[in-house]
Amino acid sequence: MTADEVKVAEAPPSLAQQALAALKETVLVVAMALVLSFVVKTWLLQAFFIPSGSMEDTLVEHDRVVVNKLVPGVMDLHRGDIVVFEDPGDWLAPRVSVDRGPVGEAVNRVLTFVGLLPNDSQDHLIKRVIGLPGDHVTCCTDGKLAINGVPVSEPYIKPGDAPSTMGFDITVPADRIWVMGDHRSNSEDSRFHDPSGNGATGSVPISKVTGRAIAVVWPIDNWTHLPDWSANFSQVPAPSPVSSGATPTESVPPSP
Repeated sequence: MTADEVKVAEAPPSLAQQALAALKETVLVVAMALVLSFVVKTWLLQAFFIPSGSMEDTLVEHDRVVVNKLVPGVMDLHRGDIVVFEDPGDWLAPRVSVDRGPVGEAVNRVLTFVGLLPNDSQDHLIKRVIGLPGDHVTCCTDGKLAINGVPVSEPYIKPGDAPSTMGFDITVPADRIWVMGDHRSNSEDSRFHDPSGNGATGSVPISKVTGRAIAVVWPIDNWTHLPDWSANFSQVPAPSPVSSGATPTESVPPSP
């Protein structure tokens, strides 16, 4: 064998080189995971923390829920949907700050921003959609809430609660929804923020809706897919064009 035919074996990478390659790969994987998580959180799904008992027994305090952000938008809102929405105007008490320290606060903000932690902000609420734009919602006749003249069965209400202890007779304005908590005796919802008594101030702008809650994902013992109660409203007629100002529909997409 000549010298030209002799192949010198390459030296194996040093420990430092191996560590550097592993570090680069880890950083790349983490960066891709963060980008993917941010994309999902921004346009598809987002987790939220349940701070109160206003939706019991469907949701309990400290649950974490996943919200479908394609509703409203790509998908329509329906009566019976559970929605997360921004405070439409002084529904919530002043925010109480939590002292996590500068490092803890920074980490919490970053992880919440990319979607790896549930949003525990105190500027969002979660309630059930009862009335769509144009709906005439009244309570109570024969112990039931009525929509467009049709009494509605509400099995999701917390056992022992009445549909409402306060009467109301409202028509939901265009581009808004009427929302109520499942724990009716412990929920400051549309009923409590409508001093005009006509639905104008108690209703929530559809533009404020972040998305529809689809599942409880934490704690594990409470994990469940949230049921679709839209069938309970199937007998409710569409609102009249006169009251809604638009062509009546049973599900309403958001305004552009």
